[in-house]
Amino acid sequence: MDVGAAHLSYTPPNPIHVKPRPSKCSHLAEQIGYGIHAIEQEQLLKAEREHVARAELQLTKALSAMVAPIVTAMEMRDPYTVGHQTRVAEIAVAIAREMGWQEEWLQGLRVAAQVHDIGKISIPSEILTKPGQLSAAERAMINGHAEIGYTILKDIPFPWPIAEIVRQHHEKLDGSGYPRGLKADEMLPEAKVLAVADIVEAMASYRPYRQGIDLNVVLKQIEDDAGLLLDPDVVSICVSLFRDKRFTVPGWIQR
Repeated sequence: MDVGAAHLSYTPPNPIHVKPRPSKCSHLAEQIGYGIHAIEQEQLLKAEREHVARAELQLTKALSAMVAPIVTAMEMRDPYTVGHQTRVAEIAVAIAREMGWQEEWLQGLRVAAQVHDIGKISIPSEILTKPGQLSAAERAMINGHAEIGYTILKDIPFPWPIAEIVRQHHEKLDGSGYPRGLKADEMLPEAKVLAVADIVEAMASYRPYRQGIDLNVVLKQIEDDAGLLLDPDVVSICVSLFRDKRFTVPGWIQR
């Protein structure tokens, strides 16, 4: 046997390559890098959220400023109810705050309450200020203000469903309200609160053609309607606010 030839034909096995284990220092550096990246991403997200929040606040202020002159014009046509919407807003927000609503929801409720009667701008002033009993046709015209308010507000890009809240603020739990005869589970929570606040302010307020109804009588009335026409939780909190906590609304002239 030619030993030299055998040697030349011999192919040694492939060498075994062992990857070196990463040192503890390199692993730590890698983890620190991940942590720094995560912090940077969180900071970017936080900055973006703050930017969006500022933009939404600016938009809300701009939209509210745009609606305010319309409300002022409407109140000039109906001097009997000047300040009504602002007072309703104070009552509604106080009720919702007692119910534990978040600040964002309270803000939306306030805006809706401040414009809830905006549809009355389409009603002749002689009907709005008529001291006597309204005819059926005049009452129908008054009742149309909720739908007209919706039409005025529906295309304004509020961050809350303002137009729909305004549309529903005369609906009742049993479906006897207007304009669509909605029932309890079809109504927005904001509309349920607004309905109670609106009734209390309207009944208890002084008007040149009538005295305001005693607040205790008004509260008894909404208690009687609780569960049938009005949301019972909203009524309970409203009554407690006025009876137990002596809640007051600045500038509210009653009897």
